[in-house]
Amino acid sequence: MRLHWFLASQRGAGRPGWMRRTLGRIGPTWAASPLRRLIQALCFVTFVGLFCYVTWPYTARPARTWHGWLPVEVDAETGEVKLAAEASPAEPLTPEMLVHVVDAGVDEDVDEGGDLGLFAVRRVGEKELELAPAEPLTPVQLDKLSASFGPWMLSETEPGSWPSHYADSLEAKEKLPAELFLILDPLVSISTAIAARCWVWSLGAAGAILLVCILIPRGFCGYVCPLGTLVDLFDWAVGKRVTWFRVAAGGWWVHLKYYLLLATLVASLLGVLLAGFVAAIPVVTRAFAFLVTPLEMGLTRGWHQIPAMGAGHVASIGLFLVVLGLGLLRPRFWCKYVCPTGAVFSVGNLFRLTERKVESTCVRCKRCVEICPFDAIKPDFTTRTADCTFCQACGGVCPTHSIKFVERWNRVDLKAAGDPPTGETLMGRRGFLSTAVGAMAGAAGGAGLAAGIRLLDGQVDGSTARAIVRPPGSVPEQEFLQLCVRCGECFQACPNDVLQPAGLAHGLDSLWTPRVVADWSGCEPSCANCGQVCPTGAIRALPLEEKRAARMGLAVVNRETCLPHAAREDCRLCVDECATAGYRAIEFVRVGAQLDPFGQPIEESGFLAPVVLPEACVGCGLCQTRCRAINVKAKGLLAESAILVEAGEGKEDRLTHGSYLALRQEERRQKEAEQRKLLERSGAESGYLPDFLD
Repeated sequence: MRLHWFLASQRGAGRPGWMRRTLGRIGPTWAASPLRRLIQALCFVTFVGLFCYVTWPYTARPARTWHGWLPVEVDAETGEVKLAAEASPAEPLTPEMLVHVVDAGVDEDVDEGGDLGLFAVRRVGEKELELAPAEPLTPVQLDKLSASFGPWMLSETEPGSWPSHYADSLEAKEKLPAELFLILDPLVSISTAIAARCWVWSLGAAGAILLVCILIPRGFCGYVCPLGTLVDLFDWAVGKRVTWFRVAAGGWWVHLKYYLLLATLVASLLGVLLAGFVAAIPVVTRAFAFLVTPLEMGLTRGWHQIPAMGAGHVASIGLFLVVLGLGLLRPRFWCKYVCPTGAVFSVGNLFRLTERKVESTCVRCKRCVEICPFDAIKPDFTTRTADCTFCQACGGVCPTHSIKFVERWNRVDLKAAGDPPTGETLMGRRGFLSTAVGAMAGAAGGAGLAAGIRLLDGQVDGSTARAIVRPPGSVPEQEFLQLCVRCGECFQACPNDVLQPAGLAHGLDSLWTPRVVADWSGCEPSCANCGQVCPTGAIRALPLEEKRAARMGLAVVNRETCLPHAAREDCRLCVDECATAGYRAIEFVRVGAQLDPFGQPIEESGFLAPVVLPEACVGCGLCQTRCRAINVKAKGLLAESAILVEAGEGKEDRLTHGSYLALRQEERRQKEAEQRKLLERSGAESGYLPDFLD
């Protein structure tokens, strides 16, 4: 029994198999080309999974700690210990688990020797625990174990290590690249490479999908594209029920996708990236970021966690709805006539190795014409090869099985072309003129849009567009705007919505690009996700150690409003927040001290006020977030945060390549050299040199 008995029509019986009848109840194309529909559904589910699960940061779990354990018995020779706690631990401990033991009773400022070693859990009781060393302990650690009275803290991570749970979570989930579909859209990488005049790493993936489409012409559009699947769903749910706006199959719009492609490439040549406005995958990914992400956030973390929407959100959602709404004109209108990504694959069809062919047994029933979703079949039932996506729906409905998908040069028993007459001819004078006018209009449109965006961007106040705080690892601003495809993937990957889209107030060239909004939240030290999911390298994919050294801005204290600086009251919010994050880039100085009768400052008078150490600050914005949350929102003491992260010359690092750690080390060496020169100069003037300079 052959498979087509289930999936296709039964040749002898003249009726469909039982599976085809079942699929036919879903839709005619499901019955005609079930494999294509299954692949399309699988790709869409994969796209949703990558966006809503892999890129979603809140599956990350911080390293666990267990506090309040007291040593009951310590074997000074083997290092085995028994511990007890007043209450059962909230987080369970299990046998064979590895934990770092820290003497929490040690004052870190006095003694940094609180690390007692790595232990394995041997036995777990309700309030008791037995541990054994997981690796040989040093004599010093054995002495500390014997001398310590606790309390001890157990931790999954090494003492003093930076948190890394957000980065670790993404790496663990990313079996496929989170940005997979974005790097498969060839218009994304081609246009960004042209605009930035550089190699874009995703060009390799674009080349691979184009090579695949030599064998399966325009297969990306028919099988893979999630936007095409959403267009199909809209046509099925809405388009086929609303027919008032239907237009004829032919019209001036038939080749619109080629003119849009030309406009996009011309604008890229002029250094302006339009792919984010018209390329298929950025449009659908950004729509998910602005429509699906708020829903996911509200349902899983609370509706109060959703940032406010602005004009940029509305513009993007409106563009996405227009793409779907074009289906009211004709099914899959966007895919057939408008999508410039599809135009790239149509041009690629010139190099196809396979092709749809029609045999002489064709009975002219027109079923293939009626079911074709891309208007790829001529009136004589032969193929418009630039539009065919190899979906094979036509072959599934052909009652005589006259349609075959074979090598391009196959000429066996083919139907004669032009029977019945198609009315289509090779390009004549009118067709040539029409194509030439369209091409000129596309090129002029791309150049005009590029010039208009540049003009409008130049009229934006420099205090807005030029001072945008970009994500850590962002390349220099001009290259950033030429590489950022405005896909919104980084917004989804960013914990606590630190990254939010720039609106129209920042200029059209910056629309939908990511910016750090420290009033909403600060950049997590344990996260480097934005660079990991960026498809074009506008945000560099940095290891976590490099990301922590990358300055995205500089925190600046407003001494007019800061509570201690203004002599209003004590406040240490920013200092504590920075220390907790591990940067320790803010320290105290005493201000407003009172003087005694001899002109000497009175001890403990005045206020301890924060000052920022520029060499240590990376502009994460956690200090700004904390000040705003407490002093502005909760207490109402300030109109805005008294410490703000600013970008601009000398306040940020925007490297195209190279190491941020090496940059910080070089800065430290230069500072030490300058200090040494000052000491040498002052020593030479006084006749005294410190011992280390002798």
